[in-house]
Amino acid sequence: MDRRKILNALKQNLIVYAVLEDQLWQHYTEIHGRRRKRRWCVRPLHMSRSDEGGYSLLVREMRSMDEEMHFKYFRMSPHRFSDLLQRLQPYIVHQSTHNSPITTAERLAVALKILASGSSQQSVSESYRMGVTTVSCILSEVCQAIWQALQSEFVCSPTCEQWPDIAEEFWRLWNFPNCVGAIDGKHVQIKAPPGGGSAPSLVLMAMCDAHYKFTMLDVGSYGLESDGGVFQESPFGKQLLKGGLNFPPPAYLPGTNIKIPHVIVGDAAFPLHVNLMKPFQGSDPEEGPRLYNCRHSRARRAIENSFGILAARWRILGRPVEFHPRKVVDVVKACVALHNYLICTDATNAPTARYNPPNLSDSITASGEMQDGEWRGQVAGDTGLIDPGPLSTARASGAAVGVRRDLMGFFQTPEGMVPWQDAVLRCGELN
Repeated sequence: MDRRKILNALKQNLIVYAVLEDQLWQHYTEIHGRRRKRRWCVRPLHMSRSDEGGYSLLVREMRSMDEEMHFKYFRMSPHRFSDLLQRLQPYIVHQSTHNSPITTAERLAVALKILASGSSQQSVSESYRMGVTTVSCILSEVCQAIWQALQSEFVCSPTCEQWPDIAEEFWRLWNFPNCVGAIDGKHVQIKAPPGGGSAPSLVLMAMCDAHYKFTMLDVGSYGLESDGGVFQESPFGKQLLKGGLNFPPPAYLPGTNIKIPHVIVGDAAFPLHVNLMKPFQGSDPEEGPRLYNCRHSRARRAIENSFGILAARWRILGRPVEFHPRKVVDVVKACVALHNYLICTDATNAPTARYNPPNLSDSITASGEMQDGEWRGQVAGDTGLIDPGPLSTARASGAAVGVRRDLMGFFQTPEGMVPWQDAVLRCGELN
């Protein structure tokens, strides 16, 4: 082959390679899209954010002049806002890219406004003079930062030394012995996408102590699974059913020589287990089971109030959430972390800035009568958190039946009776 033919062959190969390279690049840009050139760094309407945005016109004045309004707006006092802001600073770091950067305080205000009021990202973006995409990113970022900053201190599982203290408070406040928590599950409703189809729902499973603080949290995408398998599939359920939780050893019932394990109280959706009690079933149980159900129901009010306060304070949970499921998980975890943080620090707040004031949660009179808390009226008819139905199909063991029988017998003894139980039984209160 002469030199000219070799050169022509090389040229043909180069042309083929060039065409292939162009086709590959075109295919890549069709998949990933070319980066659109931005018309401006900040929209002209938002250029006045630092002077005329919601943070400048309202939040700064509330923080300095009106603590009560600040609490209604953010569910916390200005002092608590400042403390939370300081805790979040290490987790929210941005390099300034324009002349009017969004401060961490503004980011926290935007996120708390959405969580507390349930306002749409569109309406908050308009009042704070920020882009909708910016507000959406801020909400995700701040929710993740809230969980990172608060989880280890305020949402951690109790230690072996703390379980007995929790049990003592359940006996003192809710008249249920050897109880280390009340558990319940809720479906977190997610709004279906505009294109139609069914929306996934997340199951929020949580346990609380006697003072409405969540001690266990599991948010899983179990909404599409068959009823009855949710509890067994959750990490907490697996640990409890296998005896993997760090519960203290069995203890004597007060004033007796009867020793039983420490237990959690749940409703009929949960399985009966040596460490998890559920009420007796049946439309007309005998007096012993009726008495047990009454005492069990009274202790379960702790978790009912915990969820009720959570939904009443963080109104974003009072309706179907319009976010991607991954973002919904971040939102729920942030609300729970804020709930625990504010419950634990409530004693230092002024009466007008109490997260859980006396009338918000259920209360018990001296005669034993239960008075409903104001949260029940505030969340009535809301559809954001709903009961999920059966959570387990696990069968009860003989040991679990025996623990419940021992508790039932204890409630009929002088050591286990409480002054109000006979009157409640006569009135048929089994709430």
